[in-house]
Amino acid sequence: MNQLDALKKFTTVVADTSDIESICKYNPEDATTNPSLILQAVNSSINNHFIDKAVKYAKKKGGLYKDQIINASDKILVDLGIEILKYIPGYISSEVDARLSFSTEKCILKAKKIINLYEEQGISRSRILIKLAATWECIKAAAELKKDNILCNLTLLFSFAQARVCAEAAVFLISPFVGRIYDWYVSQKLISESSVEKDPGVMSVCKIYDYYKKYNYKTIIMGASFRNIQQILDLSGCDRLTISPILLKELESNNKCLERKLIPPTTFLTPPMPLSQEEFRWEHNQDAMAVQKLSEGIRNFAKDQLSLEKIISKKI
Repeated sequence: MNQLDALKKFTTVVADTSDIESICKYNPEDATTNPSLILQAVNSSINNHFIDKAVKYAKKKGGLYKDQIINASDKILVDLGIEILKYIPGYISSEVDARLSFSTEKCILKAKKIINLYEEQGISRSRILIKLAATWECIKAAAELKKDNILCNLTLLFSFAQARVCAEAAVFLISPFVGRIYDWYVSQKLISESSVEKDPGVMSVCKIYDYYKKYNYKTIIMGASFRNIQQILDLSGCDRLTISPILLKELESNNKCLERKLIPPTTFLTPPMPLSQEEFRWEHNQDAMAVQKLSEGIRNFAKDQLSLEKIISKKI
């Protein structure tokens, strides 16, 4: 048995790609996208029809020029999601514009718009995860959206404070970014690039996993952003792992024994009192890596969103 098949016995494998060919090849349960992956997809000539269809939709809908660009962008996001859903049995994660990450109200409105676009084409909201950056405002938005049976994937998660507040808000799923945490520690020369022991990204997810399971929180943990298969192997047993096609291929071609590393307890403790907003902001602020990587992630996703909108604007 190869390591990919072995991993699937302990962990739900999610494809971190918008590439249909890769999804068909590795048969993941779910798939997740982000603005960077959407931009890659639309830059491929084989996906030109998604842009043309979205522009046609936006023009028919009308409104101001800037509104047409946004409507076309949302349409591409949903149409790509619908295409991916043809090849997976589970969820597709579709991301809210990162520029809305500090407004609970705007995130809620955008999430409902995305869900409506899916439902207009016959896709149930039960197959969609709305991706939001793990800011205080987005976590609160996720809690409100859950009341309307809209489930969320809280992404760009780097600090334990973010993870704790997500669990306390009973959000559906979190995506702690293993590789980006690792990158920061390497860039600060706090660990060497060749180091495989005590990987700070892996240790972060292990801490979250132990905490969630100890207190019996139901929020799903989906490790993300991997740099090598060792990080994946060290997290075997995590609820879910979202993995790029390159690393899926490496796992599939490797037949070495895979041992489950994360195992839930059989007894549980009473959860502590939830963090207040002030406590959350202070705890998160104490983690320099998390502060830097969260803001950087939001900026980069916003940059890719703008690049997508520039492509659309030329068509409109």
